[in-house]
Amino acid sequence: MNLIGDLLTKITQNKGRIDPFSLQFRLTVGIIGASVLSFGGVAIWTTWTTYQILIDSHKQNIIYLTDRLPRDVELYSEMIPVDIGLRRAINNVTSPNLLIWARAPDGSVLAQAETLKTERASQIVAAVDSLPWLPTKPQSSWINGSYLLLSSEPLAINGTRIGKLYIAQDITRDQARFLGLIRSLSLVNLLAILALAMAIASYIRRSLQPLREMSQMTQVISVDDLGQAQLQLDSAPSEVTDLAQTFNTMLSRLSDSWTQQREFVSNVSHELRTPLTIVHGYLQSMQRRSQNLTEAQQEALDIAAVETERIIRLLQDLLDLARADSGYLHLSWEPIDLAALLREVASMADPFSSHTIQVEIERLDAHGSGAESIHVKADRSRLRQVLINLIDNAVKYSEPHTPVTLRLHQFDEFVALQVSDRGCGIDLPHQTRIFERFYRVDEARSRSTGGSGLGLSIVKTLVEGMGGSITVRSKLGEGSVFTVTLPNPSVKL
Repeated sequence: MNLIGDLLTKITQNKGRIDPFSLQFRLTVGIIGASVLSFGGVAIWTTWTTYQILIDSHKQNIIYLTDRLPRDVELYSEMIPVDIGLRRAINNVTSPNLLIWARAPDGSVLAQAETLKTERASQIVAAVDSLPWLPTKPQSSWINGSYLLLSSEPLAINGTRIGKLYIAQDITRDQARFLGLIRSLSLVNLLAILALAMAIASYIRRSLQPLREMSQMTQVISVDDLGQAQLQLDSAPSEVTDLAQTFNTMLSRLSDSWTQQREFVSNVSHELRTPLTIVHGYLQSMQRRSQNLTEAQQEALDIAAVETERIIRLLQDLLDLARADSGYLHLSWEPIDLAALLREVASMADPFSSHTIQVEIERLDAHGSGAESIHVKADRSRLRQVLINLIDNAVKYSEPHTPVTLRLHQFDEFVALQVSDRGCGIDLPHQTRIFERFYRVDEARSRSTGGSGLGLSIVKTLVEGMGGSITVRSKLGEGSVFTVTLPNPSVKL
């Protein structure tokens, strides 16, 4: 069982586990299964044929003796009495494993071979005589621990029936030798199958190695690598090489499409932002001189101004994302006092929200000392944009008058900024996707709050552009905590 288990482990592995749906597993099991059936079928047919040849040779010998004995007795009867001639003829053809005897119609023994004088032979004869029926043609039978070929035919001399001739040939030893040979052949066959299975598994593994390499190459291809990514396979079959070339062509087309898409978004956003900014300026000017407008006109003007401002913000977000994708996102690096920045953002957001914006600062360094001033090197305006977006997101998805907390932690190697709320929370399946572009947890609610699905994507892009990372921890009904981690905290300036 250990050998079979090791073999299955070597057949196909995927991160230490057998994958029953992999091509390697299916090919290996299929070929090994076909080989086992073929070997097994040939072995069974060979065994059966050999056994029949063995039995048939003994049967032919018995049939030959059955035909020969009456003729020998007839020859002896010309010179000696029939009973003496019968005994002599039987003794002439007898052997240690061949039991021959003849009985008269009344059941008395006419003649018997010398081999019948042993105790075991007598037991076999007694067991045969007790059988209710004996075949006229040789047939095999298991009697008293011996495997025998039995035959009984009428015995006629010179046309006169004088009794019945019984022949029992003991083939137990031949049967044992045959079974031993079968066991040896079975063991050899099993070892051959195992060796073949391991050879097949190894060959299939090597044959599929180019596909495995191709899969590993494609796993590390990112959007930024589409233009330069090329699959290079050494010593691969022509089919796999053709597949790699097709995949390279597809990567090139995807790169062109992605570049065209980014340029289109950037161009459209840039072209639309300027006229919309002008329109928004006119709307604001009209709002300031709206004394002669009716209430309905004033309401329509306010809606138009709000929607125009929302579209301008959306276009600005798209421009930022397009610049980041193209590698042209400009960052102005400078030392930033994070504690002061958090208080500044909180004071900016507090008048425009029904929520209380709280700021908590904690320093956890190797010395365990506290500090009110924590500095990092980043882009002040971009980091302010990140915090405002996170606060805006917390306010939108929280009940009024619940607090929104800004926490600042400094550790030995990084700084963590947390924005936490006590809102509705985010379900676990959505937590892995909320940083995707245009992804919305609740479409209806996003429309009502004016969200475009780009806010958190912008946050992630800006944070990663500054060398940091952002994570979320949330529970339904209890709220969410967004954590921004920035590297390399500086000492107090």
